[in-house]
Amino acid sequence: MVLDECAHPLSHRTPLLTRLMLYRMAVNWIGSLVSINCGETLGVYQGKISAVDQTSQTISLTQPFRNGVKCSVPELTFSAIDIKDLKILDIPHTQINTGLVQPSVFASTSLPHSTYSSPNGASKGIKKLNTSGSAPQTIPRRAELKVQDLVTSPQQHSKSYVDRHIDSALTPSKAFRRRHNSWSSSSKIPNQATPKKNGVKNGPMKSKDDECFGDGIEVILDTDFDFEGNLALFDKAAVFEEIDTFERRNGTRSRGTPNEKPTRYRHDENILESEPIVYRQITVPQHSGKEYCTDSGLVVPSISYDLHKKLLATAERHGLSLERRLEMAGVCASQMTLTLLGGPNRLNPKNVHQRPTVALLCGPHVKGAQGISCGRHLANHQVQVILFLPNFVKMLECITTELQLFSKTESKQVASVKDLPDTPVDLVINCLDCHENPFLREQPWYRAAVEWANQNRAPVLSIDPPVGELEHVIDAKWSLAVGLPLPLGESAGRVYLCDIGIPKKVFQEVGISYHSPFGCKFVIPLHCA
Repeated sequence: MVLDECAHPLSHRTPLLTRLMLYRMAVNWIGSLVSINCGETLGVYQGKISAVDQTSQTISLTQPFRNGVKCSVPELTFSAIDIKDLKILDIPHTQINTGLVQPSVFASTSLPHSTYSSPNGASKGIKKLNTSGSAPQTIPRRAELKVQDLVTSPQQHSKSYVDRHIDSALTPSKAFRRRHNSWSSSSKIPNQATPKKNGVKNGPMKSKDDECFGDGIEVILDTDFDFEGNLALFDKAAVFEEIDTFERRNGTRSRGTPNEKPTRYRHDENILESEPIVYRQITVPQHSGKEYCTDSGLVVPSISYDLHKKLLATAERHGLSLERRLEMAGVCASQMTLTLLGGPNRLNPKNVHQRPTVALLCGPHVKGAQGISCGRHLANHQVQVILFLPNFVKMLECITTELQLFSKTESKQVASVKDLPDTPVDLVINCLDCHENPFLREQPWYRAAVEWANQNRAPVLSIDPPVGELEHVIDAKWSLAVGLPLPLGESAGRVYLCDIGIPKKVFQEVGISYHSPFGCKFVIPLHCA
């Protein structure tokens, strides 16, 4: 393959330097490794000299590389008219040992091709001060070593760049394992200076880095790495067995004995050792026959109605007035109701057309006042509340106060069961029953309200229901106890407990050893122990 076969007079088209180099090569330079720069269009070629023709002024290279990539043809022929620059990369040792090349003569008549000359004649080497104190010497760049240095001390240098490419082409398996993307540390000159990083260059920038990404690419692309086979070579059990054996011998075990499994903890478990947990943290002076427990396992005993009444009276004497208790009970009951109604899935600005409806059934007593307080908070949270409260000649002061506040919410209040909705509502809150006056269950309005609630098919929440299985009551799905629970029956449904803010010393004053079971909540579920 001839890159240029134009028969122009050599004296007019070929530089004197190139002709002189070809003349010297015609004799004894066959087999040397050279680098030929043919300009930006043709590129840079490397290979071994196979033939030099003085007549046609051509040079042939075997096993050629173009810009770092192996050529598809075994041999290339270059015309002197296309050669911009020529560098000798390596000289066969046989020529030096047999005397075909005289090192002294070549060193004395070294041509500019041995130091990569520039158009203005300046050398592109790096000036470095010799450690022995002599004059500064020129250190060539990569692949630009002086020929006299290669001749005088060939044992100091490893294989050149082209040799490594030829070896990788002949041995594809090694080409796959070895990396030649950068200048190997083994091929650096021992006293070669490292270029500075402050932007000062040791020579002109090449158009392309012919030392990168040119090492047997076609071989790498045709070979697939066997990940499964390589992974099968790793015996995980044997490696851990060896580590365990080593740790046992040296007494530095970190993973326990072989038969001991490491303790695994959940994300909500404490890994630090602590004192044993005491689940019975609340004790009462008299056992009422029923106990509950929280989700965490804490035991919550029930108390009798007399002890519960004494507890509230003691709290009121210490400053926890009835108004405060009503407000706390109303807030806790409304919070539980909002959760039962769907929480944020039901109550959000994008769902205003499906506002929940709650029917509130209250009687003329303190439990009824708690229900009215709960209805006021529900109305403030965009819940449609319908309050049922019969007309009485005389009402408690707490009920009158709660009704005044409830009337400001623009919610509906009815005194007859006939005015309650005929369609099912979302929830019914039962506050009809009273501990002090059981005769209210015989009143016609009470029975009518119970009958309406049982026929409405809506779930029922009872606030502070009475104790025992009574007739003419509303079967509740949930019940909310205040302070400490009473021994409720089956009709109360699932029991919840709310915190109304009774201090610990108030419990101690009535003979109850108390430790709060609420944790981070104000309303917690209770389970039958």
